[in-house]
Amino acid sequence: MASHRRPKQPNNRSYAAVFTATAAAVAVSSPLAHADPLPDPRKKGVKAQVDRLYEEATQATEKYNGAKEREEKLQEEAEELQDTVARSQDELNTLRNKLGSLATAQYRSGGIDPSVQLFLSSDPDGYLDKASALDRLSSQQLGVLKAAQSKQRILEQQRVQAAEKLSGLAETRKELKDKKKEIQGKLAKAQKLLNTLTAEERGRIRAEEERANRASERVDLGDEASASQRAAAAFSAAKSRVGMPYVWGASGPNSFDCSGLTSWAYRQAGVSIPRTSQAQANAGTRINSLSALKPGDLIIMRSDLSHVGFYAGNGQILHSPKPGATVRYESISRSGMPFMWGVRIG
Repeated sequence: MASHRRPKQPNNRSYAAVFTATAAAVAVSSPLAHADPLPDPRKKGVKAQVDRLYEEATQATEKYNGAKEREEKLQEEAEELQDTVARSQDELNTLRNKLGSLATAQYRSGGIDPSVQLFLSSDPDGYLDKASALDRLSSQQLGVLKAAQSKQRILEQQRVQAAEKLSGLAETRKELKDKKKEIQGKLAKAQKLLNTLTAEERGRIRAEEERANRASERVDLGDEASASQRAAAAFSAAKSRVGMPYVWGASGPNSFDCSGLTSWAYRQAGVSIPRTSQAQANAGTRINSLSALKPGDLIIMRSDLSHVGFYAGNGQILHSPKPGATVRYESISRSGMPFMWGVRIG
């Protein structure tokens, strides 16, 4: 079978430099996911502790992504409700103006009906629920008053709904702030641990990362076809991002976290999928067997469904694995993360 060669990416070193300069980046490249299983967090080795912190940071990142998605949805819904409230208020004002015109005409013809006077008083809204003199009104006045009463009630409901959305938005933004603080705290702790290593130890870690990237360039994907044209298009888009840095919360085009890569790639294929790995786990047809996967299918990893990538063929995953790493190919069996199931997007 032909050996797959990674297309050369422009300015990959500059991307890595930018990543290193960000608050979410790590000045020293992180340990890679290699042949050994995920280290036992009870071990006292720095490398094992850093690996665990990176895993926890990526898990928190998916929760952050979920909250971010909810924030965007709530923001849109709140703005729509506020626009609706404004339109309803304008419609109510129009009805009040119409009543005012009726009252003016009535005054010129010999006085204003007491019920109209009440509606036009300093507490006109109160009248809508207390109108006991509707029998005194003309049919035209009665129609306008009933319309105003209905519009007032609708407006009050819309205001309550808008307030609830804004309250939910505030809570979600607090959750975002908390998750961001948690992620940054774990990355800072990992950096502090890395800083305790000697130059030689840090050099070994960098060398491991470089070996992982070189292995990605030489990976053999075989020649199996995707299950659909859309999956093939999404997979092709993801392949064009090989070498781009992992950045938590990023969804392209030049940096990604795990679900940011998969959602971005499917958008390039004209398909909208959820933002988080947990939601993507249920976004299509579940494929329980690795042997049944096709290139472009999603692969859900870890028992908490906190990692996702693309099945790339020949037992390989294409993913954005963790802080300090880049988008790359790796053997699924040697990734250090348990396979849960695959997802085929229609």
